[in-house]
Amino acid sequence: MDESARIAEKSTFELCRELVSVLSARRETLAVCESLTAGLCAARIADVPGASAVLRGGFITYATDLKESLAGVSTATVEDDGVVSAQCVREMARGAQRRCDASWGLSLSGVAGPDSQDGHPAGTVFIGLAGPEGIRAVRAGGEEGLKGSRHEIREQAVSHAIGLLLLSIKEAQATDG
Repeated sequence: MDESARIAEKSTFELCRELVSVLSARRETLAVCESLTAGLCAARIADVPGASAVLRGGFITYATDLKESLAGVSTATVEDDGVVSAQCVREMARGAQRRCDASWGLSLSGVAGPDSQDGHPAGTVFIGLAGPEGIRAVRAGGEEGLKGSRHEIREQAVSHAIGLLLLSIKEAQATDG
């Protein structure tokens, strides 16, 4: 079983427990910038004993203006790409990483539903990641997006984000030697 399949089978709590363990062992830290999950991702990580050693903090940027003022997303990105976009989550992740002085920045923005937003259907979720090797963005669930109720989409978004971060850390470990 490959690493991504193994991660997909784990519960969110198991993923968070593994994340805290891996970051602790590497003496690295994390900051989170959340829109549609409104703090749920950071809360799930904080559920794990020992999270205080790795979780620096973060921002809830539910409102568009806070993405700019707190996370440092450029006005040009908001106007040209929108807040539900790969570019927006890249900037959110980098902003969280830099402003919280963390090794890693993780961000989530999307549409939990039930209604669409700015032409994006419910379940459209972008995850951003800023780490030692650079910045990336992924659309959770691919082109189809995530499926389910508002609650389910938000929970799935958190699991996808933690899973992406774990895979990225493991990729970094592989290149570290």
